Formats: sequence, structure tokens, C-alpha cells
Amino acid sequence: MQAAAQSLSDGIQERIDRWRDFLNNPNPRRHLYIVGFPGGPERPKLWPQLRRERIEFALRQYEWHLQRARWVDDDFVPHLDLFTGTEIFAEAMGCPVHRPENDMPFALPLVHSAAEADKIKVPELSRSTLAYLFEMADEVQRRAGKGPLFRLPDIQSPMDIAALIWDKSDLYIALTETPRAVVELAARVRRLLVAFLDEWLARYGRQFIAHFPTYYMDRGLTLSEDEVGAVGTEAFEEFFLPELAELSHRYGGIGVHCCANARHQWPAFKKIPGLKLLNIVHNAQMCRGAQEFFATHCVQMHNWAGDGPPRTWPARFPKGSRIVIELAAETREQAAELAATMKEACAGS
Repeated sequence: MQAAAQSLSDGIQERIDRWRDFLNNPNPRRHLYIVGFPGGPERPKLWPQLRRERIEFALRQYEWHLQRARWVDDDFVPHLDLFTGTEIFAEAMGCPVHRPENDMPFALPLVHSAAEADKIKVPELSRSTLAYLFEMADEVQRRAGKGPLFRLPDIQSPMDIAALIWDKSDLYIALTETPRAVVELAARVRRLLVAFLDEWLARYGRQFIAHFPTYYMDRGLTLSEDEVGAVGTEAFEEFFLPELAELSHRYGGIGVHCCANARHQWPAFKKIPGLKLLNIVHNAQMCRGAQEFFATHCVQMHNWAGDGPPRTWPARFPKGSRIVIELAAETREQAAELAATMKEACAGS
């Protein structure tokens, strides 16, 4: 494992250097691109009792990532992936979890009123259900060495996690009728989230790969912010923006994923301090609008980057924008050809 990683260390470092320049330089040399294709080990179910299987998966997948980097000349950065679902922080706060046989696990609501929300306590990290993630990551790092980057576990904003704990049909009413209880629950979630991130980043490094999509971060944190699609702009600035600002300041920047219909929040998104990368998952019209609106504000990595032949996309991106292009190929050979095409297209953009 370590010998394989060492043999590609220069090539991987070049990819990391390109990402650093792209994230921090408003005028990078070119846009970035990642070409996916089928392959790699089969992921086990994300159940706590399958720790050994999940550890072996992370190690085998990293070997696959190294092979992938040899075959395809793109901007994908090999990494160690202890894949998780959205349930992990809600579970630690007491929510029951449903783990279907053929789908991702998810938390079931625990709270339906302000009185019930007030009873939720913040667990001590080492005695919480999050502890086994550190146990797995420690073993993966022991066997892989300290060189490879980790992919960050699935993280939502404190308000989004509160919306998993508190049944949404009641939560949105509470935002109007008992906002104190909502804010205090989100604050307790934030305490747990900060304890987790402080420990995770201290153990496994402040450079990491985001949970979704899989992009490199040289510092900061990454999270999902999806509940903002269901609230107005005033609610976003009152309940969501302060916690995002606090987390970004604490960790030195932030990357945000949003798959909600939240165009009305875009002006407020620009108020998030240290917004390094924005990922919108929506239709082509929405993503095209985001490319224009955030063109000179931050790096963008949406699920849509253009129509027609991919080689024509970079020339049509808004002036001053920094776009990460995600592409899919059916085979390794097609992926290599597509990467070569995009390298030339991006160099000329």
C-alpha cells in the first residue's frame, strides 16, 4: 500500500497543487475536470457491525484510485473513503436509524415539539455512536500510512441536522412559533459537529476530500445545506447564515452543496464568508444561472456544466469563472480519451 502510494506521490502532488491554485487564485491556468468510469471494489452496507468490511473496502478502493490516476490524466485526487450516510450526527443525538438492505441508512425523527427538543443532550464524543468512525479511520490510517488524504464523512449544516432530529412538519411551524427551541437545538448540534470536526481534522489532517462531490480542500470544511429551499430569505439570514459564518471562520473556509430549489437564497449565499466552492445539483437552467451569478465569486462544481460536446464547454463558461467539470465515460479507455480532449479544451479556454 505505502509503496504504491509512494510511486505516484509526485503525480498526486501535482493534482493537489492544481487544486490549491484553483481554489485560491482568481485567475488559475485552466478549469479542472474529473472523468468517472465504472470499476473499483463493491461498497459494503454502511452498518456499524460491518466495520472490518468497511475498512477493507477503504483500502482496496484507495488502490483502485491509484490505478485510476495512472490510467486517466484528470484532476481526481486518490483518497481514503470511510463512506457514511446522512444519519451519523442525528443518530449521535439520539435518533433511531433505519438501515434498508438496498439503500442508504437514514435517521428517523425523534422530536415533534419544543418541549421534546429541549430534552436533547449533546453526547460526549468518545462515548457517542460517532466513536466507531474514528476507530475505523485509525485502522485505515495505520495500514495506509499518513500520506493519503481522507474523504470527509457526510456532514450537513447544524440546521439541516436539526431538521433530521425534529420532524419537518413540526419544525417549520416551530421556526415561527417557538424559534428559541429551534435555535438552541441547532446550537447543541453545532457543539457536537465542532467536537467531531476538531478531532477528525487533528487526527487525519486539514487537507481532505469533500464528501460530495469529491473535490479537494486545502483547509476549511464542507457540508450540505438543503433545508434553505423550504424557507424564505429572512429565515435563512436569521437561522442559517450565522452558523455557516461561524463554522467557516473557525475552520478557514467552507464548501457548500445544495440540491434544493434555492435560487432565492443565492444573494445570501454570497454573504457566507470564505465560501470556497459551491455545488448546485439541479436542472441545466439552474446550473447555468449559477455559473453566471457566482462567476467571479467562488469555484463552482455543479452537476451540469454544459450541453453539446464537452470539449466546447470551457470556451462558453462565463468570464472570470472557475468551473470544475464532472464527466462520465463507459470504459477506462473512453475515460482516458475524454480526459485528453478536456486537457486540450481547458488549456485553450
